[in-house]
Amino acid sequence: MKSKKQLHLGVLLIGCGHHQAAWLMEDSSIEQIGEVSYYQSLAKLAEYGCFDAVFFADNQSLRAENDRVLPVFWLDPVVNLTAISQVTKYIGLVTTISSTFSNPFTAARQLLSLDHITKGRVGWNLVTSMTDWEAHNHSLEELPPRNKRYEKAEEFADLMNQLFLSWDSKELLYKRTENKLINSTNIKPINHQGKYFKVKGPLTTPKSPQGKPVSMQAGASAQGIELASKYADAVYSVSWNLNQATKFRNKLSKQVEKNNNVNRHVKIFPGLVTYVGRTYEEALAKKTALDEKLPLETSLNQLSFFLQQDCLSWDIDKKVPSLPPVEEFKGPVGRYETILEIINDTEPTVKELLGYLSAGGGHLTLIGTPEKIADEMETWLERGVADGFNLMPPVLPGSLNDFIELVVPELQKRNIFRTQYSGKTLREHLHL
Repeated sequence: MKSKKQLHLGVLLIGCGHHQAAWLMEDSSIEQIGEVSYYQSLAKLAEYGCFDAVFFADNQSLRAENDRVLPVFWLDPVVNLTAISQVTKYIGLVTTISSTFSNPFTAARQLLSLDHITKGRVGWNLVTSMTDWEAHNHSLEELPPRNKRYEKAEEFADLMNQLFLSWDSKELLYKRTENKLINSTNIKPINHQGKYFKVKGPLTTPKSPQGKPVSMQAGASAQGIELASKYADAVYSVSWNLNQATKFRNKLSKQVEKNNNVNRHVKIFPGLVTYVGRTYEEALAKKTALDEKLPLETSLNQLSFFLQQDCLSWDIDKKVPSLPPVEEFKGPVGRYETILEIINDTEPTVKELLGYLSAGGGHLTLIGTPEKIADEMETWLERGVADGFNLMPPVLPGSLNDFIELVVPELQKRNIFRTQYSGKTLREHLHL
């Protein structure tokens, strides 16, 4: 009997959930979002569900323009994951690193240190950042153009690999009788001289227990896909439906082929928002309760950012106005393509579009029973458009708990998801 493909699961932890109204619910965890014990408990819950990894996004600015801004990036993700590492044993720990703002030597040292602390459970998600607000916190007047950001990101990724692999712990000899601690002939500078970075090296930290930390990437533009095809072990993607997921897989595969690396398979983890119930009506009621509390002004501001235009004056009960084609769009391309796909699929009013975007900004959204949700996940897996999913729970911890209690057993019953961890490193979990 042919063994079934195995599904991978990560969870993106953010505030008290991905739905914009999550914090307004009476039982929300809003008061805990600055407590490391809260994130530790979420990670332990995900580990109980045998997830491959927990993941933190990042934004290095706080736009406190009104009294409804949620400071979801309260804790630095590397520091947060270090605390989480002390209460977990198996689950992978993935942080976001911006090549636009980060010092590669410092970033590599921090990641590799955590990888040693966890004996090989670390991954990193390379981004180029998105807003001028972040640039203003890093001595820049504005965010560099996308082509410049990705040019820098490619050098950053290459340099990080050089630093990660600059020397091996086997070069530590510990020969007391010979008064010889290291094999100095095998530990050499990397002497990187690039356009954006000059680093002598080597890193102060030896190679990872898993070879090197797992490399992730999240950009959906042509430059992002090209970067992922060269350097990423896996990508986080935004796909509203199977059609969009198929197009993204084809784009990535063609770029890998263009690089003359036909044996390379970059894993894809689309974002997944789920509302789970023992009946469809129960699941829908969970979404409806959140949508009813949706703050319209905040939602319209988010839509304005996604579309790079002012949406506050739009009539929420009318159809979404005509939007320019993706080729003319200057902002984050992946999310914009998704919004165009939602509009094409559903012809929504502005209010309906806000509802679709309220939790996760247009990722695959499944509402229903464990069986129906597992059906769709398995279809994406078997079609080869997803190697797994990055869960984006609308409410934390409630939606994560629902998924683990109801959907995970259904996936396990189908023999497409583990019942226990078989490896110890993140690379082993992801079969890399």
